[in-house]
Amino acid sequence: MNANKALWEKGDFTRLAETMRESGSALVAKLGITKGQDVLDLGCGDGTTAIPAARLGANVQGVDIARNLVEAGNARVKAEGLTNITFREGDAINLEGIDDHSFDVVVSIFGAMFAPQPFDVAKEMFRVTRPGGKIVMGNWIPGDPTLVAQILKVSSAYTPAPPEGFVSPMLWGVESNVTERFVAAGASKENISFERDTFTFSTPVPPAAFLETFRKYYGPTMNAFEAAEKNGKEADLHRELEVLFESQNQSADKNKTSIPATFLKVTVRR
Repeated sequence: MNANKALWEKGDFTRLAETMRESGSALVAKLGITKGQDVLDLGCGDGTTAIPAARLGANVQGVDIARNLVEAGNARVKAEGLTNITFREGDAINLEGIDDHSFDVVVSIFGAMFAPQPFDVAKEMFRVTRPGGKIVMGNWIPGDPTLVAQILKVSSAYTPAPPEGFVSPMLWGVESNVTERFVAAGASKENISFERDTFTFSTPVPPAAFLETFRKYYGPTMNAFEAAEKNGKEADLHRELEVLFESQNQSADKNKTSIPATFLKVTVRR
């Protein structure tokens, strides 16, 4: 079994994606996507950024390794009556069945960063992008004080050491690593740019309830709680994360949650 596929099929990321819709649409609105463009959303989940791109009139292909998320994305598309977008299973390290230079824009927001073999990921993303097109990635940043980087940092302290040769997905949030990977794929260094941006998680429940969404449905957090339970540290992990969620909540209403998280936005022009 592909370990990355198992991780993202383990929970139900759609429950978390529901809190990310507004920021997903806002991010896509800034990408300059126009009607008739061919867009690939890699690690698309159930369409948080793919569906907004389709609403702008682009021809969108969503690819995700998790079957349940592909099915959820196709269900959303059907419900909206969109005919210019499809979802399919696929692996970011080998985009089998996708020809070279197929897309004007390749997008991956918190998706391809979690695939193993990052140099292969960069190579595949660059390969399927047309000359004159661009790649846009959104990647969490290691050591960043905001929500997701801290969730992953806390969770890693409760889980077993990764296998030998494991490359942390968080290294996609380090500019020098990103540059090295895309230059190896064929990009020119001067065509790679970076900026910090923010994704806000918004949900009409208090932070403690939002934490439960991560606990029950987000693969990395689910694994952390399972490992912590075996070691008698489940309460410690829960307490640490609860403090984190409460402290980061910026909603004036204590019964709602609004937490901004900083990420590295990468743009590679081909």
